[in-house]
Amino acid sequence: MTIEQYLSEAAIEAVKTLYGVEITPEQALMQKTRKEFKGHFTLVVFPFLKASRKSPEQTANGIGGYLRERYPDTVADFNVIKGFLNITVAGARWIEALNGINGSADYGHAAATGQSPLVMIEYSSPNTNKPLHLGHIRNNLLGYSLAEIMKANGYRVVKTNIVNDRGIHICKSMLAWQKWGNGETSESSGKKGDHLVGEYYVLFDKKYKAERKALQDGGLTEDEVEAQSSLMAEAREMLRRWEAGDDEVRELWKMMNTWVYAGFGETYKRLGVDFDRIYYESETYLEGRSKVLEGVEKGVFYRRDDGSVWADLRNDGLDEKLLLRSDGTSVYMTQDIGTAKLRFDDYPINRMIYVVGNEQNYHFQVLSILLDKLGFAFGRGLVHFSYGMVELPEGKMKSREGTVVDADDLMDEMISTSRDISAELGKLDGLGPEEAEAIIRIIGLGSLKYFILKVDPRKNMTFNPKESIDFNGNTGSFIQYAYARIQSVLRKAGELEMKSEQSVQSAKVRGGVGLDTPVSDKEEAIIQILAEYPAIVREAGTTCSPSCIANYVYDLVREYNQFYHDYSILREERPAVRLLRLILSANVARVIRSGMSLLGIEMPERM
Repeated sequence: MTIEQYLSEAAIEAVKTLYGVEITPEQALMQKTRKEFKGHFTLVVFPFLKASRKSPEQTANGIGGYLRERYPDTVADFNVIKGFLNITVAGARWIEALNGINGSADYGHAAATGQSPLVMIEYSSPNTNKPLHLGHIRNNLLGYSLAEIMKANGYRVVKTNIVNDRGIHICKSMLAWQKWGNGETSESSGKKGDHLVGEYYVLFDKKYKAERKALQDGGLTEDEVEAQSSLMAEAREMLRRWEAGDDEVRELWKMMNTWVYAGFGETYKRLGVDFDRIYYESETYLEGRSKVLEGVEKGVFYRRDDGSVWADLRNDGLDEKLLLRSDGTSVYMTQDIGTAKLRFDDYPINRMIYVVGNEQNYHFQVLSILLDKLGFAFGRGLVHFSYGMVELPEGKMKSREGTVVDADDLMDEMISTSRDISAELGKLDGLGPEEAEAIIRIIGLGSLKYFILKVDPRKNMTFNPKESIDFNGNTGSFIQYAYARIQSVLRKAGELEMKSEQSVQSAKVRGGVGLDTPVSDKEEAIIQILAEYPAIVREAGTTCSPSCIANYVYDLVREYNQFYHDYSILREERPAVRLLRLILSANVARVIRSGMSLLGIEMPERM
């Protein structure tokens, strides 16, 4: 039981004893005392005034006096400000809390069992006509972090990816390569496969724009231009041949997709994300078509006179949704139904989470209803983890125009910036070349990940590479440097060969720090933050928000840095206090590393 829970139960007892009424745990909720006031926890007494028939101050003083008299080992003091009872917890209880944290093997995390609910999380969802870009980076980082957070909350997790490897946009890249590629390959060009294919997607758009302009200059209207475009006609014909299983088109498709998958694999590995299962639209769209036709037979969907198939969702407060075109080809919704069907066949899913941008909010609202109508158990319960768009200071990005920020280029830039700033500040002085390069990579990619994940995922954000690496701000590099500094302190403690009874390891063996050890207000504040970590992990899982973890870790580091500057650790002459500070520092580092691991961020042991 946490101190907070203990005090809440004590407050329930106090109100019943003093005023003869039962209150709920929600009414006795202990809030963290605001920094401008003295105390650790605050109880709001206004809900009890009707029972006490006293003023807010009298009620708060009555409860505070009861708690201090009844629980002196826990409540050292209290003060009252209007209807707010601020409670100061005894130092020994904070040391008990620290010892409990120190003795917990996987503090803050719950372990999954064979009976734990299974959560499937879909993220990434790239198209095979272009490389991953900055928007994909946010998607991948959010999805991977959410998976780690759900694991830490005791769920079984399957990380999945759906690759959009078919459709007219894929055919545009294929057609451009066929017409203007001159047999160029990833090997002959020395380019990553996804970059090479992406260049042909941009080339198609360039040629198409030129064709459109020529047709418009000839006096054709917008609709006429679309119909008269020979390039679009060729792309549509290539798609028709692909869906008909044409050998030539299929071989070209396989070759170019092979280049892309190799490129994606390099980017995923470098970014530090992975998947348990990958699905491909080329394999799922037929499943979706089959389920839709099954829905027509059961009367769930209906067919119009032109042969197209629709879902009527007007009774659900929506409109009618196209599922199969008049020529029998599928739309994205159909493909998503097929993917869901295959996943449900493969796994006993209890909860399905789709990590997809907020421009698809309506799509997933419709998908949820359709899956439910088709009898999928997780249909109504699916979660669309809707996140905002990420932009650069220069504005939005467009794949067709080649103005996106390539994921690989961005990672290169982050590592280069990390190298320059670290050298300028002397952070890597004395390290060998290999170790220095490893740390430069950790800092660069950690700064990228933290800058993106610290933002509420539901908000749009602007990513500025120059702001993301700052050793003195709310950045990944600031947190990484604090962690490395603590590791340096712990190494020096070992080098000093401190007496065994004063070592961190010995403290774990014998049960921790002595309860009579003097503890300062700042140390108590840090222990209180450490004690909040399990609740933060639960909150992040409940709200699907990695930013909860990121901002918690930042607050912990900021509090510890103030302590580090104001108090001596290794030079502290009192052995018991020195041990307390070493144990405190070791567990701050442990929680930093644990929290950052949930964000997919590595921590350097030295800087």
